[in-house]
Amino acid sequence: MIFLGTAIYAFGFNGFILSNEIVPGGLTGIGSLIFYVTKIPVSVSFASVNVVLLFLAFKLLGRRFVVNSLFGIISLTFTLMFFEWLLGGKSLVRDEPFMSILIGGAFCGAGLGITFSANGSTGGTDIVGAFVNKYRNISIGRALLYCDFVIIACSYLVFRDIDKIVFGYVAMFTEMYILDRVLNANNQSVQFLIFSSRYQEIADCIIKDLERGCTILNGEGGFSKQPVKVVVLLAKKRESAMIFRMIKNIDKDAFISQCNVQGVYGEGFDRIKA
Repeated sequence: MIFLGTAIYAFGFNGFILSNEIVPGGLTGIGSLIFYVTKIPVSVSFASVNVVLLFLAFKLLGRRFVVNSLFGIISLTFTLMFFEWLLGGKSLVRDEPFMSILIGGAFCGAGLGITFSANGSTGGTDIVGAFVNKYRNISIGRALLYCDFVIIACSYLVFRDIDKIVFGYVAMFTEMYILDRVLNANNQSVQFLIFSSRYQEIADCIIKDLERGCTILNGEGGFSKQPVKVVVLLAKKRESAMIFRMIKNIDKDAFISQCNVQGVYGEGFDRIKA
């Protein structure tokens, strides 16, 4: 999955962003600046700078951080090299720079999302962000955002063109949006509160047919002062229609509330990752 993610990123970067002389964020953005000035391939500068950063990370952040980053860095280096050779610096969408950066940003965001979902890392400014987070009270996400803004702004020193900076920021925000969507695609969960006199049948059906656990809470009607049972259920969003259908078949008068939740951890959902 890490290799697939880095391949998608490298394709989007070489085919739509680098070929249109747009500088993205991250270490590939620094590599782009070096490429536009010296013609040194991005894959070479990406690998070279990461060697230095990994050495510092080993000293300051420990062996585990380096091991977790190593495969992603090697994979992205070789996929960048492959698409540099395959595409030869040509844009896959000609004379449409804005369309190119939207497509390229989407590919890059999807690639990074897949890589991060598999606990991978592409190194680069991720390592810089970890440095800053360790020694300053600044989150890694904020540190990365600052780095990306500065890197993209530096493209003005090369091109003397404000449009290039604007396109770079559009590519960055597109990448961030798609990255967020991919990361959260498998984590979308819903919470049901089910009020029904036939609560036990509903709970049994949830356990038997959905193969999920649920909790039955004791409540009291605010107006009627009568005792009431509430079934609490956490499930994947894709199971919502099945749950509504199941409840309707048991008690068509049941009172149900559904809300989206994020970050459900435990058996049947995501593992807590340190």
